[in-house]
Amino acid sequence: MALGGEGGTDGGGGAASATAGAGSGSGTSTPGAASADAGFARDMAVHHQQAVEMSFIVRDRTGNADVRRLAYDIAQTQANQRGMLLGWLDLWGLPKVSTDPPMTWMGMGQSTPGRDGALMPGMATNAELDRLRTANGKQAEILYLQLMTAHHRGGIHMAQACAASCTVSVEKRLAQGMVTGQQSEIDTMAGMLKERGAKAKK
Repeated sequence: MALGGEGGTDGGGGAASATAGAGSGSGTSTPGAASADAGFARDMAVHHQQAVEMSFIVRDRTGNADVRRLAYDIAQTQANQRGMLLGWLDLWGLPKVSTDPPMTWMGMGQSTPGRDGALMPGMATNAELDRLRTANGKQAEILYLQLMTAHHRGGIHMAQACAASCTVSVEKRLAQGMVTGQQSEIDTMAGMLKERGAKAKK
């Protein structure tokens, strides 16, 4: 599956790599609470949590092996990455939540007001999650693939910003891995939607 390699971006040595990346290994000091590094870690952890939630929902709404396998891969990968992001915040001694709006570190904090639970671009609304919870079979598969495609697009935008602006080398590598892995999965989901007579929403 496309994301299989993405989850291993850190090579399993998250704590040690993060410590090295935040110190002399990257030539920078430990990032501050308002840095791109901290902002990305906080926001992407929230973004990933919804992807995990949607993947667990669809697992119980369809018996299709391909969709269930994709959902499992996404849930596993993004849960692992979320743990890494939150772990880095712990290592840096930084809070996991901020009083600033999401994406402030990208200069977009005031332009992304939460809409029915969708705190950041690409995130599903509460109403969309409720629809997914009540859908079954092909309907659930299409809705999940459409919602996850939009979710990945939003995630890629954030990861590209970190790859360009973050200073901790291991976090920059993780962000770039997210871009590559999630774009590959968008392509995979486009094919799965086509098989079901549907396509991603604009």
